[in-house]
Amino acid sequence: MYAVVEISGKQYRVTNNDEILVPTRKEKPGDKVKFDRVLLLGSDKEITVGHPVVSGASVEATVMDGVRGEKVIVFKKKKRKGYRVKKGHRQDYTRVQITNIVM
Repeated sequence: MYAVVEISGKQYRVTNNDEILVPTRKEKPGDKVKFDRVLLLGSDKEITVGHPVVSGASVEATVMDGVRGEKVIVFKKKKRKGYRVKKGHRQDYTRVQITNIVM
């Protein structure tokens, strides 16, 4: 069984025991979280699509830890002006492990 769940405006396809990176959350490692915005439920036999969400469905997860993403380099330049700016950015994420998909 799998589900498509919306977390902080982003959609993730998850199954049991998946580990996903979601935008930073305030919960501490070991806390349980519940995501109620399930957009789609699927199994081998049938698919349930919500309008906009599937009523009564939720995804339960456990917060693992906080991590940082890969470094992204932002480089700006204007030709013949001597203008060059180089900046880097690393996004903060929270790693969660999916424990249960409730229908």
